[in-house]
Amino acid sequence: MFQNKKIEIACFNLESALIAQNAGADRVELCADMSVGGTTPSIEIIQQARENLNIDLYVMIRLRGGNFVYSEAEFEQIKSEIETIKKLGVNGFVFGILKDDNTINIEQNKVLVELAKPFPCTFHRAFDEVSDLKKALEDVIFCGFSTILTSGTFPNVMEGKEVLKQLVKQANNRIEIMPGGGLRSTNISELDEMVNTNWYHSSAITDGSEIASPEEIVQLKKKLLS
Repeated sequence: MFQNKKIEIACFNLESALIAQNAGADRVELCADMSVGGTTPSIEIIQQARENLNIDLYVMIRLRGGNFVYSEAEFEQIKSEIETIKKLGVNGFVFGILKDDNTINIEQNKVLVELAKPFPCTFHRAFDEVSDLKKALEDVIFCGFSTILTSGTFPNVMEGKEVLKQLVKQANNRIEIMPGGGLRSTNISELDEMVNTNWYHSSAITDGSEIASPEEIVQLKKKLLS
């Protein structure tokens, strides 16, 4: 069982991505602008990350901070970004679009998942804003995503652990539920015992900076696999 447990590190710069790889992370989620929870990184940073990483590289596609409802013009820009970044040798995409009423925007997400093919897509923490979790989970599966990144709708994974457990149960291996949000080496063992999923997500930032801590990544892996 244990060999299936993996760690994705959210990296807001190239330095963190390299630290993540060297410390044993299984995948990097590359973003920019930590202050708003992540946006699309620049083409240059993606290229540099790809040249320097042997592990999987997923890229966040998010034009701005704020809500996850996009105008038609913004939606066209998102499509254009996916088409451009697809050519850079990445391994997957991370995005999520909602409607005004905080339901999953099935039409737009489906178009983007289709556009991203053959690369898998993670529905990011926009999921934590939805009003009806059970329906949202089915909608995200219907759109063709391979993973949902969620804290269980709470500010952090430990508060959301009951919800995460329910989501894993409902998903029933049709989609990967990846807990993320306040995940640390100090709580990953307890969370995994309760939720028991394959992928876990952390920024591994422990000092208030924007740089991942190599020690924290090593400990995350160690606790998860022990």
